Amino acid sequence: MTENPAAEIFSRRRLLAGTAAVAAMAAVPTVARAAMRQLAPRGSIAADHSGFDRLLQAYVVPDGSGYNAVNYRRFRAEGLDALRAYLAELGKVEPSWLSAAEAHAYWINLYNAKTLEVVLDHYPVGSIREIDLGGGGLFGRGPWSRKLLSIAGIELSLDDIEHEIVRPLFGDPLSHYGLNCASYSCPNLATRAYTGPNVEALLAQGAAEYVNHPRGIAVSKGRITASKIYSWYAGDFGGRRGLKRHWLAFANPAHARQIETASIGGYRYDWQLNEA
Repeated sequence: MTENPAAEIFSRRRLLAGTAAVAAMAAVPTVARAAMRQLAPRGSIAADHSGFDRLLQAYVVPDGSGYNAVNYRRFRAEGLDALRAYLAELGKVEPSWLSAAEAHAYWINLYNAKTLEVVLDHYPVGSIREIDLGGGGLFGRGPWSRKLLSIAGIELSLDDIEHEIVRPLFGDPLSHYGLNCASYSCPNLATRAYTGPNVEALLAQGAAEYVNHPRGIAVSKGRITASKIYSWYAGDFGGRRGLKRHWLAFANPAHARQIETASIGGYRYDWQLNEA
């Protein structure tokens, strides 16, 4: 096992992405496919994420153990107007004009920025699931199914962005490590905005941080307790039989040795707000 060199991670990403793309596309309704064709990247321009980058650097707080929290109190007091201005600028972008890498970064940033705005608009809350806007999608209650954005004239929910755009359009299981649901058990909200040039490396970094943190993969007495992300979206990671292969691609050597000899004992998820 190597120390996760970038070249090795990226090559494994491409192998993992193939199966996920096929499975995700097969599950997308016809209407959503038509919208995706309209939104699909076929250009070469880049969007400006510098404003979001400054906000993330100011209010996302790494704890030193591989977990990033958010200082929502300061963010609401100091940065909410700037966040809304950034979202307004993203709303003016025509996604089809973007390159593939820029589009991947755009949709992840849009999802994360809108999620932050939803939380900040209702703060203080103990969990994003307390913010019931009329539909929680897979999770029963929460803000995810409500149409909250209009991009290129198409009304979109957070669920639409994740399940009908990002997952099927890019077919990359590492997208899960970029999309942040404002909860403790979610993969980290990155301290930098995604861009076309950094999206691959930043997603790989997020994968390594999550797999090597107990809220992602914990091993005790030969049993693995994994995040429910790997249960909900097992197909994106190569199916349940492919989970270990995915984890081993990002685990550090000591953690990889534990994973290799352990069996999957169950899944868990903590919806507590990822608050600093």
